[in-house]
Amino acid sequence: MTQSNETQHTPSPQPAEDIKVTLRGPAELADALPYLLGFHPSDSLVLVALHGEHGRFGGRLRLGLPRDPADWPGLAKHLAECLVKNSTRRGARPDAVVVFFCQDPREGEQPSAVMERLRPLAQQLRIACGELDVPVVEALCVSAGRWWSYCGPEAATTPAEGDRLPPVGSTAMAATAAYVGLPAPGSLRDMEARLKPAESNRKQEIALDIAAAELVPRMLRHHGEEDQEAEIRKRTLTMARAVLERFRAASPISDPVRADRRDDRLLRDDEAAGIILGLQDRGARDRAAEWMEPARADAALRLWRAVARRCVGPYGEHAAAPLALAGWVAWSSGDDGEARIALGMALDREPHYTFARLLHHSVNEGLDPELLRHCLRQERRKRVIAATKSRRGPSGRAGRGPGRHSPGDRRVRTRR
Repeated sequence: MTQSNETQHTPSPQPAEDIKVTLRGPAELADALPYLLGFHPSDSLVLVALHGEHGRFGGRLRLGLPRDPADWPGLAKHLAECLVKNSTRRGARPDAVVVFFCQDPREGEQPSAVMERLRPLAQQLRIACGELDVPVVEALCVSAGRWWSYCGPEAATTPAEGDRLPPVGSTAMAATAAYVGLPAPGSLRDMEARLKPAESNRKQEIALDIAAAELVPRMLRHHGEEDQEAEIRKRTLTMARAVLERFRAASPISDPVRADRRDDRLLRDDEAAGIILGLQDRGARDRAAEWMEPARADAALRLWRAVARRCVGPYGEHAAAPLALAGWVAWSSGDDGEARIALGMALDREPHYTFARLLHHSVNEGLDPELLRHCLRQERRKRVIAATKSRRGPSGRAGRGPGRHSPGDRRVRTRR
């Protein structure tokens, strides 16, 4: 199977289409999965479409492994249909499918027992894909650093305890990723932990209660009243911008855990509460989405992570907005892996959240985030022009008519 670097998510030192990786056997295929997704999946079922004679990787689907075997037949059919439908819509019906089952053993369970427990699901996916004339050419179970194949001759020769995955960094995929400058994939659990509260936070919950008591009645009372909505929006963005600049001024920390703890200290409970409640306004959220340019992107991503981690207790659903913003900034910055995780978590909290749904679809379709960046820049430009005209008034600068300036006006203009 040949992996083109066009499936990767960051710029490379040479044209992406010129870099190809040939994966030899199931072991290297299992090792390549984290690079395809941008993270090491856990408790995950992954389907990857293959195209052409050499098995070029295409679209992929990932979801948490369903626990109830009664759900497996219907789920297998649905996933097969989704993969084929989405791939066809992108212009190429898949020629085959590769399936991955990634789950570590439960307490007291052997890795081989994980493989056997999931075997019926593997068979149902093979049947469902086969009914659509898209064969499953490989189905792998990855557990506790070992792999098993449910397909082909390897299934008969793999030992009961499974084969070990290749040593970290020893495969062609790892070498190519290092060559093009891709970071080593992180753990799904670790990446999710950066986006959700680690523990209960009573002080933050009280701050949210106070902010809700003040803001929510005003937001409901003045819904549709542009002046009042603009005032609340301005307050939210002013507060968020102040924290953003605080994050930008902080020294970089390479360790993610230490970095998140430092960011948590930089964000006060009352600030987090005000931002969380304010972002429930669509206009405030859309304005905050403009903070995706390179100079602000790193600090913005850290800010939205930190805000999402403060959505505690009954305010968990409010995390959909900061999670979606984190997903947008990650995608805009070239990190499709974190984007998928953040947007998926946003949809877990609010399945009908349109902003997150559209972004999640765009990431999975492989669209270029520059299209949305361009729209945001255009909206910002229109807003600046409108504000400038409003300040000048209908008759030109300060309402005195075009071409007429006081000496003070000329001095100010000269300094600009």
